[in-house]
Amino acid sequence: MKYYLEEEPTMEVKLNAEDTTTKHRGLLISGLIIAMLFGALEGTIVGTAMPRIVGELGGLSLMTWLTTAYMLTSTTIVPIAGKLADLLGRKSVYVSGLIIFMVGSALCGMSQTIEQLIFFRALQGLGGGIMMPMAMIIIGDIFTGEQRAKWQGVFGAIFGLASVIGPQVGGWIVDSLNWHWVFYINLPVGIIATILISLGLKGVKAEGPVRFDVAGMATMIIGVVSLLLALTFGGTEFAWTSWPIIGMFVLSAISLTAFVWIESKTSEPILPVRLFKNRTFTVVNGIGFFMSIGMFGAIMFVPLFMQGIVGISASASGTVMTPLMVTMIIASVIGGQIVYKIGPKLQMSIGMIIMAIGFLLLTTMSIDTSKLAASGIMMVIGLGMGLVMPLLTLILQESFPKSELGVVTSSSQFFRQIGGTFGMTILGVVMNNRSDTLLSENLVPVLKQLPQQGGAMVEKITASIHTNPQALYSALLSPETLSQFPQELIHTMVPIVKSALVDSLHAVFWFGLMFVLLGALLTPMLGKIKLVKQPRKKRGKAVSSDVATE
Repeated sequence: MKYYLEEEPTMEVKLNAEDTTTKHRGLLISGLIIAMLFGALEGTIVGTAMPRIVGELGGLSLMTWLTTAYMLTSTTIVPIAGKLADLLGRKSVYVSGLIIFMVGSALCGMSQTIEQLIFFRALQGLGGGIMMPMAMIIIGDIFTGEQRAKWQGVFGAIFGLASVIGPQVGGWIVDSLNWHWVFYINLPVGIIATILISLGLKGVKAEGPVRFDVAGMATMIIGVVSLLLALTFGGTEFAWTSWPIIGMFVLSAISLTAFVWIESKTSEPILPVRLFKNRTFTVVNGIGFFMSIGMFGAIMFVPLFMQGIVGISASASGTVMTPLMVTMIIASVIGGQIVYKIGPKLQMSIGMIIMAIGFLLLTTMSIDTSKLAASGIMMVIGLGMGLVMPLLTLILQESFPKSELGVVTSSSQFFRQIGGTFGMTILGVVMNNRSDTLLSENLVPVLKQLPQQGGAMVEKITASIHTNPQALYSALLSPETLSQFPQELIHTMVPIVKSALVDSLHAVFWFGLMFVLLGALLTPMLGKIKLVKQPRKKRGKAVSSDVATE
């Protein structure tokens, strides 16, 4: 399909055309890589430092908010950042995001209370959420065709790599320096990235009035934040049937309904409703959503399996995950090349099927599974992910005109992040419910055999079975905790706990497989898509989307 631009382009098109004129492409790409890596790292790097932070600042009950605050703001701002990039230009939005990220990082490092740190983490998340889609948008601007596919794969792999190495980097910084440097390290890196991006991108001024969809922004923020809060705290801090959780779900539904209505009426919507009438847009984002749900089944729960069942250390379990990222990086780069030979639809289908095979292999893992075998399974999953992830952005960028590049690119990132949140919640619920049943049936009767003086411990463990089985597994399988029990009870209890953990994680992997298969079933709905290696023509003439569709 082709898109035709008028001889007198609109403000958006003119702004975008000028904004993507680069002075020094090499400097720009270097700045994008640096910003992408450290922006993605910040989402996971803090986890390792949390014990030190809480030990110094206190506020153990608020510890989870250090992650939740960042996740809320970084996810919610993504579609807004994409729209602003189309309205105001790439450079102004990206540099603003970098500055917010650095200011937030500096304030996090200087925090004196846990409440201050949580607030500044939210501010830092705003900057990080602006930075994430901008790299993909700019790559879509400065490259077309095969080069675009290659670089989208590289940047997608960088984001995935950061999610795995983040905890290890955080541990190294905390051990070598202190927790403050987990945040301060972003300052010199951010300054370098800002300079490189500022030199590489040409700033522009919008021509004509710029209309901001304030009502759309407000209803989307309320709706998404309410939904994320309900998913985060449902089943942990509050029961799913409690009024706070139900209230947040109701508020989310009302706000998002209002958002859809507003977006259908406003002249400059954040996320135009008409895009969902486009089959490519809807199907691609649906695939990304379901893939992200399943993907978190591997990233979150495989380390727990290796530590709790196989009995290796936390750092060793991290090395088991490394092959997933290495394979994903290689497959992303290769996939960006072969997609022009086999087509995006076939490559997407192959990638999703390979991911499904990987999840099927996860369900066969047992107490006898070796690190090598687990690493092999991770390589299979990484291969599938690497073939799929670059296409989720590439197909959208090649299917829409440049004036909508920011909106469609940020939408891909947004739906994947929402999918990841759903994945953590749904798969966590599956594990907790299965664990509750198994441990209540098999472990509690054994614990009741303890002498009378062990009653307090029995009550504590029984309560944990119903509220936080994951923490219970970690505690009951640690040598320090087990040393408090009689030796004969350990021999009875540990096999029961491990058996429950294996069965619970198998249930998680089966559900993850189900969501990956749902994504795979969507791929035939893409229709016939053919990427064409040809540059876009100059404005005023036909602008090829580089995609021929039926």
